[in-house]
Amino acid sequence: MALRGCWLRFLSRDVRKGLQLARSSDKYVRAASSISKDMLPGPHPRTPEERAQAAKKYNMRVEDYEPYPDDGMGFGDYPKLPDRSQQERDPWYTWDEPDLRRNWGEPMHWDFDMYIRNRVDTSPNPVDWNTMVKTLGGFVGFMLFMFFLGELFPSYQPVAPKQYPYNNLYLENGGEPDKEVPEVKNYKI
Repeated sequence: MALRGCWLRFLSRDVRKGLQLARSSDKYVRAASSISKDMLPGPHPRTPEERAQAAKKYNMRVEDYEPYPDDGMGFGDYPKLPDRSQQERDPWYTWDEPDLRRNWGEPMHWDFDMYIRNRVDTSPNPVDWNTMVKTLGGFVGFMLFMFFLGELFPSYQPVAPKQYPYNNLYLENGGEPDKEVPEVKNYKI
């Protein structure tokens, strides 16, 4: 009994120490889980120097950097990236994050969740729109024509009359047992 009490005191002391440690490190965990202030969009760049500084912040060349328009939506200096899905990116390149096909430090599209690989695919089609419409129209038209022909000239599987044993169940269908049973032929040769 005394041994159990010793273990309980020992375990409760460890649990208390763990809780105190968790409370003291809580502020560090929260700070590490949020985005840092230098990663947040800053004010919209107005001068060429601010544009160059914002391009450097997002690891882009100044020529490639174009911010969103300052229309009050709150994009700030975040770069306006092309509306291209990740499906368009090279699948054989060794990406830092192969599932998302992106590298570390690369800016993400503002609507990133819309352009991931299982959503919108903006890659160019191998077949142009006119060819697709003509092919679909031709197929639907051909099928309608075949249904029309099937209605005009119906075709059914050949069906023979149902065959029963004992002379077509003569007695079971109410035939008289005294009379001679008529012979039933279910085929013609």
